[in-house]
Amino acid sequence: MMHADLIDEQDLLNQLRSLGFEVSGNAEQACSSVVCGLNETNARALKGLVEKLYTSSATLLPAVRQAIDQQLLPGLAQFRQSRA
Repeated sequence: MMHADLIDEQDLLNQLRSLGFEVSGNAEQACSSVVCGLNETNARALKGLVEKLYTSSATLLPAVRQAIDQQLLPGLAQFRQSRA
C-alpha cells in the first residue's frame, strides 16, 4: 500500500496561519488576502513557505497549486519589485 502526502486547501490555510496570517475562505481567497498586506518580514516567511511547498515530496492538490501560482507568486514578485 502506498501513502502519499497531500497538501490540500486546509493544510495551506493552516500553514499560512502558523506564519501569523489571518486567513479564511478557500485557498484562492486566503492567498489573495495574504499578499495584500505584505511587509519585509512576512514576505520573507511567505517566500520560505512557497519554497518549502514546492520542494517537498508532498503533492499539492490542484486548488493549492493554482492559488500559489495565481496569487502568492505574483504577489511576492510585485512586492519585491515595489521594494527595488
